[in-house]
Amino acid sequence: MKDETTKKHWDNIYANKQPDEVSWTQEYPKASLDLIRGLELPKHARIIDVGGGDSRLADHLLDEGYKDITVLDISGMALKRAQKRLGEQAGYVHWIVADVTEFVAEKAFDLWHDRATFHFMTTPAKISAYLKRAKHAIKINGYMTLGTFSEKGPDICSGLEVKQYTEESLREQVENGFRKITCVTEDHRTPFNTLQNFLFCSFKRHTIRKGQAITP
Repeated sequence: MKDETTKKHWDNIYANKQPDEVSWTQEYPKASLDLIRGLELPKHARIIDVGGGDSRLADHLLDEGYKDITVLDISGMALKRAQKRLGEQAGYVHWIVADVTEFVAEKAFDLWHDRATFHFMTTPAKISAYLKRAKHAIKINGYMTLGTFSEKGPDICSGLEVKQYTEESLREQVENGFRKITCVTEDHRTPFNTLQNFLFCSFKRHTIRKGQAITP
C-alpha cells in the first residue's frame, strides 16, 4: 500500500468509525504505562507516542505529570479527534501528522513509544525505514517501547496485513541499535469483546552494531 493510500485508509477509518467500532480502543493502556513507569523517567523527559492516533496514553501521561509529550500519526483525522477529546489539555501536547517511515525528528527523544504501529511494517524496506527513523530520533541511552501482535495475535488488522512477533524475533529485528530490557504479553479485550494477544517490549538505545559485544 502506497503512503498516500495508507493515509487515506486511516483518515477514512477515523472519519467514519467511533472508538467502540475499532479493535484497538483501550481506555487504560496498562501495559504501556507499566513499561514507562518501569523506566523511571523524569517528568521533563521527551516522550513521543508513534502512531498514537486518538489513544488515551497522552491523557494518562499528562495526568502523571509528564511535561514534554509528542503524538505522531499518519492520520490528521485521528489527531483532531484526540485534540477534541483532550480539550484545553491538547495545548500541552505536540501533534505531528506524518508517516513514521518518513519522519525526521527535530529533537532527540528520551522515549519512543509505539503500540500497534510497528507490526504494520510488513516488508524489509518498511522495517528498515522505521528503525532508521527511530534510531535517529532516540537519544543514546534513551528508550523504545514496542507493542506488537504476538504469534498468538491476529494476522490482519483493520483490513491490513500485520507482522506477528515473538520475544526473540522482535529482539532480533531491532538488535542493531537497541538492547532488550524486558518483555510482557497482554490480552487486549476489544470493544467487540474479543481478545488480541500483544507482545510489549522495552529496549535501550545504544551504538553497538550487530555482532559486537554489548557492554553494560
